[in-house]
Amino acid sequence: MKTITIVGASVAGIRSAEALRAAGYDGRLVLVGDDARRPYDRPPLSKAFLDGSLDEDAIALLDADEEADLELDMRLGVTAARLDPAGARVVLADGSGVATDGVVVATGGRARRLPGSEGVEGVHVLRTLDDALALRRALRDGSPRVAVVGGGFIGAEVASTCRAMGLDVTVLDGLPLPLAPVLGPRIARSCVALHAEHGTDLRPSVAVSGLATVPTAGGPRRVVGVELGDGTAVPADVVVVGIGITPNTEWLEGSGLALDDGVRTDAGMVTDLPTVVAVGDVARWTGAVGARRHEHWTSAGEQATVAAGNLLAGVSGDTFRPSGYVWSEQYGRMLQLAGHPSAQDRVDVLDGEPDGGRFVARYVDPDGVTTGVFAMADPRLFGRVRRSELRRPAQAA
Repeated sequence: MKTITIVGASVAGIRSAEALRAAGYDGRLVLVGDDARRPYDRPPLSKAFLDGSLDEDAIALLDADEEADLELDMRLGVTAARLDPAGARVVLADGSGVATDGVVVATGGRARRLPGSEGVEGVHVLRTLDDALALRRALRDGSPRVAVVGGGFIGAEVASTCRAMGLDVTVLDGLPLPLAPVLGPRIARSCVALHAEHGTDLRPSVAVSGLATVPTAGGPRRVVGVELGDGTAVPADVVVVGIGITPNTEWLEGSGLALDDGVRTDAGMVTDLPTVVAVGDVARWTGAVGARRHEHWTSAGEQATVAAGNLLAGVSGDTFRPSGYVWSEQYGRMLQLAGHPSAQDRVDVLDGEPDGGRFVARYVDPDGVTTGVFAMADPRLFGRVRRSELRRPAQAA
C-alpha cells in the first residue's frame, strides 16, 4: 500500500498511525480530522481540564517529536464526506479527495442531546475540547446550580469536578442504581455512595421529560431547570447531558460497509471491504458474544494494533481480545476495572472495605474463575491482583 488514510484524529486514529508505523509501514499516511486543533486526549476534559488544572498543551496526544516521527499528512478541520471504494478515494467536505489504498475508520461519535435542547443557552454536552471550554466558562460565570443528566462515568466525573469547584450539583439517572450494568450492584453501590459523601444530590430512577427555559433579551432561550416525568423540576443554571454517543457513520452510507449502530467489523476489526478497517467508538466489533462497540480509551489502542496488522497483511488473521480495562477519577478516588465480569459473578473483597473508601475486589464466575478485578483508591494492589488472578481459578480470599 502506497497510501493509507486514517479518518478520525482522536486517540483511535493516533494509535492507528503509531501501530502502522510500528508494523513497518513506511508509505504515505494521511490523517483526516474534523477538529481543527492538533489531536488531543479526551479523558481529562471532564476532570483536570474542566477545572483548569490542565491547559491545552498538557492534553496533546502527540508532542512535536512524536508527530514528526509519524510523518503524517494532516488534514485537520475538514470532515470526510464520502468513501468511494470503487475510486479508491476518501472525499472530503471541502470538495477535495484523497486517493488511497487503505482506510482506517476512526470517526468516533458525537454526544447525544436531549430533544429540544439544541440552541438553548446553558445546556452542554462534553465530547470535544470546544465543549469543555464552553462548559468551563459557564461554570466560572456565576452558575452555582448544575444538573447532570446521566449518572455514568462521564456524568459522575463532571459532578465530581463541579463539587470540587464549590457548585451545587444534582445528578439525574434513569436507572435505580447507576453504574450497575458495568460494575454489578455491590460495587456500584460503593461508587454511587461517593456522591452523597461529597454533597451531590443523586436522583436515580427518574425520567427527564424536558427543559424549563426562559426567554432572553433578543437571544436564545436560557435553561432554568430540568423537568421530570413526575411533574417536578430540578432548578439549574447549567445542565450537562451525558447520555452516550451516536456513532459518526453518515459519511459511509452507500459505501458498501455494513452500518448498524457503528461500522460492523469481524473479530480482526476488518469491515466488509478488506482494505477498510474500523477502530474506536465507531467500530461495532463481532466477538464471541456478538457485535458490540467498545467505548473505552484502552480498547481504542488495542483495536488499533490488531487493525493495523490485518490491514497491512490483507487478511484478518489477528483478533481483538479486549482487556476490559476502564478507569475513572471521582471525588479524589481512582476507580479501576479490568476484565469482563457479569451480573451473575460473585464479588470477593480482597482488601479494604467498600464502605471505607478504599478496597480491592474480584469477580468470580460460577466455575470459580476470576473474571474481573476492581479497585477503589488502590492502583498498586489493583495491578498486582490483576496480573496474578485475572482469568485464573480464584484462590481462597
